[in-house]
Amino acid sequence: MNKTSGFTPCPRALCQRTLGLAAAVMLFALGASLFAAGTRDAPVKGRITLSTTTSTQDSGLLDFLLPAFTRETGWEVDVVAVGSGAALRMGRDGDADVLLVHARPDEIQFVADGYGAVRYDVMYNDFLITGPDREIPHNSNVIQTLKDIASKNLPFVSRGDDSGTHRMELTLWQSAAVNVRDMRRYSSVGQGMGATLQMANEMQAYTLTDRATWLTLRKDGRINLSAVCENSPELLNYYGVILVNPARHPGINAQGGRAFVEWMIGANAQRLISQYGVEEFGAPLFTPNAGTR
Repeated sequence: MNKTSGFTPCPRALCQRTLGLAAAVMLFALGASLFAAGTRDAPVKGRITLSTTTSTQDSGLLDFLLPAFTRETGWEVDVVAVGSGAALRMGRDGDADVLLVHARPDEIQFVADGYGAVRYDVMYNDFLITGPDREIPHNSNVIQTLKDIASKNLPFVSRGDDSGTHRMELTLWQSAAVNVRDMRRYSSVGQGMGATLQMANEMQAYTLTDRATWLTLRKDGRINLSAVCENSPELLNYYGVILVNPARHPGINAQGGRAFVEWMIGANAQRLISQYGVEEFGAPLFTPNAGTR
């Protein structure tokens, strides 16, 4: 033993255990570092701007889908959540690369007018009328429900934001032969779906909502509105994905936008959509239906 160095050799077994522990600590630290940084299947390629509806954000669907999209493709996503009408305007102005919206007739027209390069169906869910259940019994006749709301002078909160939901609401009022200007307790709030539901909840009013956002906010305890009218054929709610036309707007990220379109209609995204909500609600919040334009 070297007395001057102050070093005392350890027994072989103790040294081996010490080295093994050190190696394990290093491997744990490396794993924690990789986990914190995030792992990817594809290298980073850049960013795209997705203009979409508030319902895809308020329902939590985007938080579920986009990490998988980024891992698989390398494209990161900046989300602008607005009404479908505003999202389509962003596409017309070249302020977005790709759209995910739910106003099918307007989407088809958007492509026909040359603003969109391609449109695909992605998924659907449905709308319903929610509100206090003391005035109107649960039913599946949306036209009669709206007539009853108007004739009984019941409070109704409209998004009023030119979204797909708002456009559907106005179509349904027209089908019910009701002029909302004649409704003294009709409120047009210019808000997204989540905010509109919460305002309706505070006012104990009725509103038209997509099912996914309603279920999500009910589960979180933010609203307690009941389903008053549902499962009416007129209440189906289709979502489409559209690549903004790079021939009209050369400055958009067409490569990234096209990657998003292809991923959304691909097998993995369609599988993920079919799974979203099953664990929490016992059934998917959206039904995938890619395959038609």
